[in-house]
Amino acid sequence: MQEDAVKVGRRGAQERVLAGVRRGIIEGRHLPGEPLSELALASEYDVSRTPVREALKQLQIEGLVEVRPRVGTFVRSPSRREVVELFELKEMLEGMAARLLACRGAVPILDELDENIERSGSAVARDDAEGYAALVHEFHELLVRGADSSQLESHYRTLMNQLAYHRLVSASLTRPGRLGASLAEHRYVLELIREKDGFGAEFAMRDHVRSSERATMATDDPLTGGRPLRKEL
Repeated sequence: MQEDAVKVGRRGAQERVLAGVRRGIIEGRHLPGEPLSELALASEYDVSRTPVREALKQLQIEGLVEVRPRVGTFVRSPSRREVVELFELKEMLEGMAARLLACRGAVPILDELDENIERSGSAVARDDAEGYAALVHEFHELLVRGADSSQLESHYRTLMNQLAYHRLVSASLTRPGRLGASLAEHRYVLELIREKDGFGAEFAMRDHVRSSERATMATDDPLTGGRPLRKEL
């Protein structure tokens, strides 16, 4: 019994470190190329180094960190090619989500999307890029959840973690006119979903993702906080 309790406690510590470091990478508190010290993380989360080591192994599997033998563990810095490829997957998954949601008819999540659009309009009117960035993330999350496909949602979560989308959105919204254009694209997608135009909604969502990609890639160093993306194109 005591041994079981120790195992449960260790798993709990590992999950806490895993969730915290993953969130830190996605939200930009840990930047690409930054070293991750097992000792420092153990101190920060008040755990031993064992759950930290296990959490970092899982993050390596997820593609968020890289382990360099005899050197250390670092937040993974994606190449431009990898970012483009991840955007291509995002376009496919979110386009599919829009089509599936349109086929479901008048489901309650459409009201949540309407509310999101309303709040987004207020944020754009205030020129509140930071607030709008959070609402963009929420819009896409609602769309995928509304597709009612557990497999699509699972793959989407992994993709969004690897893409560190919160940082990308914030970067892309610095482009002149992108705030209003993004909102108009969201409105059009939702309009087609409410009209039950599945294929139209899918193509509109794909166009929106491509527009977001273009705005992101036109921004200086969107992921790295001043360090250029590795070029492997």
